[in-house]
Amino acid sequence: MHRTSFRPFLLCAALALGTSCESMKPRATSPANGTTATEQPDVAPPPIAVAQQEDAGTVSSVTSASPWQRARVGDRVEYAFSAHRGRPGAERGAGVAGHVSLEVVAVQAPWAWLTVTFTDDQGKPLPHPRLSQPRVLPMRMEQTQPWDTEHRGQRSTEQTTAAGRDWDAQRFLDDRRPSDGPLENRLYATKPGPLYLTHGLLDASTTLSGFGVSGSQQLTLVSFRQGTDAVGALPALERPWGPGTWYDVRQDVSGTPSVRRVCLGAERGFLLRKEATGPTGDAPCANFLEAEATPLEEALLTTVSEAIRLPRQWPPVAAGTPPARRETFTVGQHPIPAVVFEAPLGEGLERRAQVATYAAEPWGAALHGLADEARFTALSETVFRAPAKGPRVAEDGASLAGWGRWVVDGGK
Repeated sequence: MHRTSFRPFLLCAALALGTSCESMKPRATSPANGTTATEQPDVAPPPIAVAQQEDAGTVSSVTSASPWQRARVGDRVEYAFSAHRGRPGAERGAGVAGHVSLEVVAVQAPWAWLTVTFTDDQGKPLPHPRLSQPRVLPMRMEQTQPWDTEHRGQRSTEQTTAAGRDWDAQRFLDDRRPSDGPLENRLYATKPGPLYLTHGLLDASTTLSGFGVSGSQQLTLVSFRQGTDAVGALPALERPWGPGTWYDVRQDVSGTPSVRRVCLGAERGFLLRKEATGPTGDAPCANFLEAEATPLEEALLTTVSEAIRLPRQWPPVAAGTPPARRETFTVGQHPIPAVVFEAPLGEGLERRAQVATYAAEPWGAALHGLADEARFTALSETVFRAPAKGPRVAEDGASLAGWGRWVVDGGK
């Protein structure tokens, strides 16, 4: 074991987006005393039999002790974050930097209710549309089945200082740059303690490489706080991150229609996502067997990364796109103020046009209860074939067909 100095630095701060990130790439740290810490590849744990689960409200026999069962109102962690993407042929890339906080605002078994808030360094809202508003996250404190917690890469142990406290820590370094993959560097407290919300994360960085891609994103622990035994007021699930909700997408591919349902949940620090075709209205999200599970801290990194793929203005349309028209897009009982863009595709006899509809206000009241990921994509997108004579014909398309909440009445 060795000791390192842990400094909360950011990869490519917003004021230096035009410079190279080379000097800020995460590197494996060397021991101060000249000795080498034992570095070993991760060994996957033995397979765990997946427990049977009758519905999303049933806790199976896999339940075990977890700090989530002791969640208290006021438990909080805060990270500094940054993200940068290079643009081919451009001197400056796109980037964003600020702080993100996760805080428990209510506890009503089996749920802990969190708010997730992104701000700039002064605590003010960020201009990026997807990061400009806080969102609500109901997290189940129990476990309906085991979720994978394996870390990739070479593992080493060290001691470090973060948020004014010394930590015994484990570093996981996964370098896939030789095969045009990313360099991922993760540092976790050996005992998460007050950092249980993010599995004990102290620092996480990803550096992209290969195929002309350049960029990075990072989270660095800034502070933490332990709460009290207060109950807290349950927040309205109007602007959810996603867990606790579902939404339907109607698709038409080459004349074949279908409906895809997306169910979103969260358990003990993992965000869950499950898709199914042909949903039934009786049980929107009956269970999360075989769901895709993402650690909460990795979901934060992904959210920051995805935010800078969108332009700062909304809707996210390219320069030179013909002017939009305004209309009302109706989904079930939800009339949504929308803007519609139409752009030609191709030339000649087989001309085509792409028609995309976006919510005029992605955080507006018309979309209350809709998951974050569905707010910031097109409400409807269709490709039409426009023959030389006759009306145009829809070829392929997808549109939002409905949404709702499966966690209701405080999650009871």
